[in-house]
Amino acid sequence: MTTMQRQMDAKLALKEFFGFDGFKGTQQQVVESVLRGEDCFVIMPTGAGKSLCYQLPALMMPGTAIIISPLIALMKNQVDSIRGFSDTDHVAHFLNSSLSKTEITKVKEDMSHGNTKLLYVAPETLKKEETIEFLKSITISFVAIDEAHCISEWGHDFRPEYRRIKQMIKDINDVPMIALTATATPKVQSDIQKNLGMQEAVIYKSSFNRDNLYYEIKPKGSKEKVFKDIISCIKSRPNRSGIIYCLSRKRVEEIAEMLTLNGVKALPYHAGLDAKTRANNQDAFLMEDCNVIVATIAFGMGIDKPDVRFVIHFDVPKSLEGYYQETGRGGRDGMEGDCILFYNPSDIEKLEKFMKDKPVAEREIGTLLLDETSAFAESSQCRRRLLLSYFGESFDDENCNAMCDNCRHPKPKVDVTEDVVIALKALDSLKGEIDLSHLVNYVIGKKSDTIKDHGHENFPLFGAGKDKDKIFWKGVFRIGLLNGYINKNIEKYGLLSLTEEGHKAIVNPKKFEMAKDTEFAFVTDDTFENAVLESISDEVLFADLKDLRKRVAKENNLPPYVIFQDPSLDDMATKYPITMEELETVHGVGKNKAAKYGQPFIDYIDQYVKVNNIDRPMDVVVKTSGEKSKKKIAIILNIDKKMALEDIARSNGLAYQELMDELEQMVTLGTSLDLHYCIDEIIEEEFQEEIFEYFKRQEDDDLERAVLDFDNDFSYEELQLMRLQFISDMAN
Repeated sequence: MTTMQRQMDAKLALKEFFGFDGFKGTQQQVVESVLRGEDCFVIMPTGAGKSLCYQLPALMMPGTAIIISPLIALMKNQVDSIRGFSDTDHVAHFLNSSLSKTEITKVKEDMSHGNTKLLYVAPETLKKEETIEFLKSITISFVAIDEAHCISEWGHDFRPEYRRIKQMIKDINDVPMIALTATATPKVQSDIQKNLGMQEAVIYKSSFNRDNLYYEIKPKGSKEKVFKDIISCIKSRPNRSGIIYCLSRKRVEEIAEMLTLNGVKALPYHAGLDAKTRANNQDAFLMEDCNVIVATIAFGMGIDKPDVRFVIHFDVPKSLEGYYQETGRGGRDGMEGDCILFYNPSDIEKLEKFMKDKPVAEREIGTLLLDETSAFAESSQCRRRLLLSYFGESFDDENCNAMCDNCRHPKPKVDVTEDVVIALKALDSLKGEIDLSHLVNYVIGKKSDTIKDHGHENFPLFGAGKDKDKIFWKGVFRIGLLNGYINKNIEKYGLLSLTEEGHKAIVNPKKFEMAKDTEFAFVTDDTFENAVLESISDEVLFADLKDLRKRVAKENNLPPYVIFQDPSLDDMATKYPITMEELETVHGVGKNKAAKYGQPFIDYIDQYVKVNNIDRPMDVVVKTSGEKSKKKIAIILNIDKKMALEDIARSNGLAYQELMDELEQMVTLGTSLDLHYCIDEIIEEEFQEEIFEYFKRQEDDDLERAVLDFDNDFSYEELQLMRLQFISDMAN
């Protein structure tokens, strides 16, 4: 088969099996590589479509593809997905400990008759002699190892069973292999190839950059503060899906219960729950019967839910690989996702204590991984650049587009050119590979035990940077790492040495500016726990505000939802705003809405607070800059020029529905828009008046009901456009 024929076949099969018109990224190259019978190693970020790389060739090739997968939940999810594209269920099966003997017999019958194209199997099941003997009796097209980072002890989900995969495959049939992972540092990549005997495999490596994800680190503080921050985060994203990760089952249960008490549809997920409850909770999340899942790290590996809008880490992850994998479950549809990590240095210390009884090598690996995580959290550098650098990818932080907290809210910077040179000279003077802690102590002039053991207190550059503290110098050495002046030897647990570029930089330095890294408060367990758990939203005030909204709506001859929507009232009942400036921080209000309708609401809340002697939780108030994004300004200017909405969407890199969502948000916040030029092209004037009168009579703005009420004479999109104009005309 020629390359052109293979490409045509792959594209035709993609359309036939999955209904897609084209491949994403390197998918096509990987599929064609598998069809050629090549071993290949695929490193592709979460959401980029790894599973299609083995699913499509499995459906195209004779025989059954064996997919080795680490989680039962993942297998079920993948099998259900494949069956959804087929007219028969026997096209895909899984084989694991959750099946009964009768179910296992049925799976084997389907495979023996050649009906099954993909078999998902756990490594624990694969290693059984009866499984190997059965698989020898069928035709196998290839073997795919999903979540291949589990093979490496340097990976964040190390599974010892994965170490034996190569031998197990050879025992069955030495067929081609494809290994896939979303997270692989150069060290993990090398480990995977070595353990699978895939040193000659074709490597397909996509960029790790997820430009639609926003990374933010928040200080953890007390339990009360974190819970308020989490509630504020969720309630500012009403009806949005999110995941909250915790390290302990106890904390998972506690947070799920707290969220439920505060009106959030949340469920727990951890290994302590029985299998049926876990499966039901996962399905509830996938089917949108609950908005938030609170989980230990096992949840979500390979779960295909595209619209997760936020991922919160209540506890610090054990590694940056784990952090990247877990945050990667947000925004898989390409729309923005917020990744918020609550950081407390005490959590790092606790994780280090948990490792004290482990073998020395494992403890040193774990400590290095934690060091990388704490450096990422504490750094003032672009978080995207730090994250990508960790995976061996260079990145210009100017391309971050303010999609991390350090770039969106930059700290004041100072010139550190001379300090970088001092750091490089200090490293050079010690000759050899040195750990970061030793280097920092050497520069600041601290006579630690290791400094004295090596006699480094007698070296000329000892104390050369004593006028600045440890946090400052850690940031300076990080600049050296990010710019390739310093090498970190992962094989030797992160020891540092000067590169050739570093030697050149000493002689011909480049100008550098740096903001000081963040020093986070060390919050002990006692301090953290010593807080009263309270309901965040004031239900009495919320009910009163709904009554007030009715009165204001009646005075203005408008439906209540045009004044303020329920999520806005709920946020008011959480934050107790009593000034116009505070009201503008409430979700879905904005400056214009606040000025037009806000006064009676803040007057009422002010009186309510005084009468009930309420201590307002000001730390819950989320302040925003109020500045419109460049994209929103561009949209408004394009509307002023009377551009077609499809053209506006295209010119701003948006899908049409994404543009409509932007317009809805703008109008809800009080921006006035003139969309009559679009409406006039699709709806006659007399019908426009009829639709406006309809919206005036409604208590809410349910568009699906509106479509039915008009007997489908108008589409959802047409009525959505009319509703935008209605709210803009009536409220703004």
